[in-house]
Amino acid sequence: MAETPSTNDDLATAAARGALDRTVLVAGHQSAGRGRLDRTWEAPPDASLLVSLLFRTPGQEPGTLMHRVAIAAVDACRQVAGVNAGLKWPNDLLVEDRKLAGVLGQRLAGGSVVVGLGLNVRWCPPGAARLGPDHDPLDVLAATLAAVDDQPCDILDEYRRQLLTIGRRVRVELVGRVMEGRATDVDAEGRLLVTDDSGGEHWLDAGDVVHLRDTGAES
Repeated sequence: MAETPSTNDDLATAAARGALDRTVLVAGHQSAGRGRLDRTWEAPPDASLLVSLLFRTPGQEPGTLMHRVAIAAVDACRQVAGVNAGLKWPNDLLVEDRKLAGVLGQRLAGGSVVVGLGLNVRWCPPGAARLGPDHDPLDVLAATLAAVDDQPCDILDEYRRQLLTIGRRVRVELVGRVMEGRATDVDAEGRLLVTDDSGGEHWLDAGDVVHLRDTGAES
């Protein structure tokens, strides 16, 4: 479709009306797109890949499905544009610490999951990254869908490999507090292990992560 307030919301409505597993909804422009923590996500028309995927597979957690889409998008960026992206926990795509894409998932009534991807293709806001003006968002979509289909059942090792956060000093904004330390691992549920400056270990299943330089400056 040319424009919609939100592909995730539209696909959730379609799911309630019986849309099939792996239904894909793509738009040229979103007037009310959302990122993590309900942040507004906007871009010029036909400049970005704005897509949502419906998964009806029983037992699949939203986090795991978001990891799958994020890994597939990394593969697609490399294949279509020669851009080597990586992941910031849990699901942002980065290029040299600049944000290229975000992935957002939600569980629906009945257990289905909608995963949305917003990826900067021809345009990006200041300080972010894009693939380049000569690339077509639909080419990136086709490569992403093919990469999702080619994934093995267990993606944990690949998720760890793509996760740029591992080994980095980080600041994690949690509800009511902020923690700094070094990210050292991620488990099968997608939780991030952070060792704080006192040596305490914390398994985090949610939080807003900022990569830090070891000097303490943000990156």
